[in-house]
Amino acid sequence: MEYRSFGKTGMTISRLGFGAMRLPMTNIDGKDVVDEDKAIPMIHRAFELGVNYIDTAWFYCNGTSEIAVGKALQGWRDKVYVSTKYPVGNEKSYRELLEIQLQKLQIDYLDCYHFHGIGKGFLTHERRDEYIKDAIKAKEEGLIRHISFSFHDSPEVMADIIDLGIFSSVLCQYNLLDRANEKALANAKSKGLGTVVMGPVGGGRIAGMDPEQAKKMGVEVKSSAELALRFVFANPNVDCAISGMNTMAMVEENAAVASNASPLSNQELQGIQAALEENKRLADLYCTGCNYCVPHCPQEVNIPHIFQAMNYYRVYGIRDHAQHMYNEIGGKWVKGAKADACIECGECEQYCPQKIDIREQLKECLAVFGG
Repeated sequence: MEYRSFGKTGMTISRLGFGAMRLPMTNIDGKDVVDEDKAIPMIHRAFELGVNYIDTAWFYCNGTSEIAVGKALQGWRDKVYVSTKYPVGNEKSYRELLEIQLQKLQIDYLDCYHFHGIGKGFLTHERRDEYIKDAIKAKEEGLIRHISFSFHDSPEVMADIIDLGIFSSVLCQYNLLDRANEKALANAKSKGLGTVVMGPVGGGRIAGMDPEQAKKMGVEVKSSAELALRFVFANPNVDCAISGMNTMAMVEENAAVASNASPLSNQELQGIQAALEENKRLADLYCTGCNYCVPHCPQEVNIPHIFQAMNYYRVYGIRDHAQHMYNEIGGKWVKGAKADACIECGECEQYCPQKIDIREQLKECLAVFGG
C-alpha cells in the first residue's frame, strides 16, 4: 500500500480509503441494514491490505453504517484513522450527535469529524459560529483530533470555507469524468489541508466504461476501475481516494491498484487529457447542457438530461449508467419527461445555440433507452 502525509495533521494516510456508504445490505424485520457477515470481513481485509482510513456518516446505510464500522474496528482502532460526519441542521446539537456517533462506533475519539456536505450556505448560516465553537471545544477535549468538511458546492466556494481557518482536511468529488475541483484541491493542499476525494470511479460510472476507452488513452490497465483510480492517484494534490466498496473482489482490486508504486507517466496523462478533450468535443456536438431549450418544451421533456445520458452511452461507452440516468427521469430526483413525451413541435430547436436537430436525436435516444 502506498501512503501520503495528510496535510499538516501529522497523519500518514493510505492512498486508498474505505468508503462505508455502499456496504452490502440485508433486510431484517422489514428494514434494510448492513449485512455485517459480509461487510465486516471486507473491512478487515482492507485493513490487512494496508488501508488505514475509513469514512462513514450518520445517514449511511439507513443509519447502520456507523454500527457496522464500529464492530469492524474492534482490535484495529490503534491502527486506523476513523472519519464520520455531522449533518448541519440536524435536530440534535453538534455535541449530542457526536457523542451518539462515538457510541455507535465504539470509540473514544474521532480522527476526522466532518461538517457534512457544507457549501456557500454554511458561510452565512445563523448557527455557524455556534457550530465552530462546539467543534473547537470537542477538539480541545480530545473527542475529535481534526475538524474537517465534506463538500458538494461549486469549486470557488471551497476557498472561502478553507479561509475560515479551522479545517484540517477536506473531502470532495474528483474523478476522471468530473475534474471541476482540480484547482480547488491544489489550493487546499497549498493551505496545508489534507485532501481526500470521493467518487474516484464516479459512483460506478467509470467502472462501466468500455475497456476500449483506456486503449484509446494509451494506458495499459486491466479494467476501467484501475484506470480511474490510477488517474486520481496521479494527482499530487490528492492524498487519499475513498472508494465505496461492497464486494471482497472490489477490495482486493482497489487495494492492488493503490499498492502500485508506478504512477501514470506524463505520456499517459497527456493521452488521457487528449482523449477527454476529444470526448468532450464529441459530446458537445450532441449537447452542451446549456438548458436554453428546457423552458420552451410544452411537454417538459428533460432534453439536457436525456442527451447527457446519451453522451455517456455513445461517447464513453458507459451503457448501464446511461440507462440508469434515463430511467431516473420523472422520478423523485430528476424532473421532467422522457423522450417518448416529445410531440415534435420543434419549439426547443429555436433556442438551441448548437442548432441541434433535437427532435431527431430524441428519436435516437428513444430507440436506445426505451420509453
